Amino acid sequence: MTLAALIFDVDGTLAETEEAHRRAFNQVFAARGLDWHWTVEDYRRLLQTTGGKERMAAFRAERGGEGPDDAATADLHREKTARYAAILAEGGLAARPGVGPLIRAARRAGMRLAVATTTSPANVEALCRCLWRRAATEMFDVIAAGDEVAAKKPAPDVYLLALGRLRVAPSACVAVEDSRNGVLAARRAGLPVVATPSIYSAGEDMSDAAIVLPDLSSLTLKRAAALLPA
Repeated sequence: MTLAALIFDVDGTLAETEEAHRRAFNQVFAARGLDWHWTVEDYRRLLQTTGGKERMAAFRAERGGEGPDDAATADLHREKTARYAAILAEGGLAARPGVGPLIRAARRAGMRLAVATTTSPANVEALCRCLWRRAATEMFDVIAAGDEVAAKKPAPDVYLLALGRLRVAPSACVAVEDSRNGVLAARRAGLPVVATPSIYSAGEDMSDAAIVLPDLSSLTLKRAAALLPA
């Protein structure tokens, strides 16, 4: 089987973005006078829920329903997205080791590249501008985002959306993920997965991945292709 495409998760996979997200959330909470502040441990726990709006709803549930309703949460999330983009525009964030070389190698080989993420297209754009000073559509052929599907990871929906847009069979793709929820989503869509745990997902069960690596610096296209079904 020939490797035709790589599909990447975004947060924690392309770069260690979660502290920027946590900072943006806390900025919005403070600006709106909301008595919420997420510590590192709070955020590590909340990341088990995929999606920013869903994360805020989960935190509200932890507090017995105290907090903004769904409409207000959506408004908060829009402001958080803008603040996250502003934080990334300040610079100082780098791609995780091996990400850039792997993308360049795939491009040279004529492969297609996609994103399958629970974050928003705006956040993907902000990160690509930060890391590579290029638009997301210049870096990736397909961007499939969480709000475009009925169910977020660990459901396979966003991977199925990416595969449909790529017009590539899952047996010809490899997914790159950093979290257990992401690994499960890709596997349920029929893709082999390379897991590279991030700072926030270190210690999660990645046993469903084909291989687990500290980062992508040792992942060649040949090694990725070897993960495809015979």
